[in-house]
Amino acid sequence: MSTGTTPYTARRTRDETDRAACFQVRKEVFVGEQGVPEDLEYDAYDRPEATTVHVIAVTEDGTALGTGRLLHGEAAAGKTGGDLTVGSLGRLAVAASARGLGVGAALVRAVEDEARALGLAAVDLHAQTHALGFYERLGYQVYGPEFQDAGIAHRAMRRTLAEK
Repeated sequence: MSTGTTPYTARRTRDETDRAACFQVRKEVFVGEQGVPEDLEYDAYDRPEATTVHVIAVTEDGTALGTGRLLHGEAAAGKTGGDLTVGSLGRLAVAASARGLGVGAALVRAVEDEARALGLAAVDLHAQTHALGFYERLGYQVYGPEFQDAGIAHRAMRRTLAEK
């Protein structure tokens, strides 16, 4: 994949350096741009001992372009209606300099690949309402009413995963 002339890879994080880069992108996007309080942005699922799967889009020189995370099992149950066969995609963030270049879609597909590897049947997410079209183009369908999260309007969405 590439961002115009800059090749990048969307993959699972490998180490603490990757995780720190993910958190920096999230801080820039959610805390800096959207005004989400830092104490709401980072939670128990970001701790090193959590079973959360983090993905990162990174250039060959190590520049982080975006990130996302997948909750699964009991960690996802509160977001998926208790269905343990459904994972929860969240904290998808793309650096301002990389928007419109396919990074977000690559990150969603990387999360879905990780969900398949875990044997999950579907992925849920809570989309900011301005991003509904983006997720719909990737095969997600809206369900349930609009709700507020960190003062931002969201809708729940789900995509059933097909075998690759």
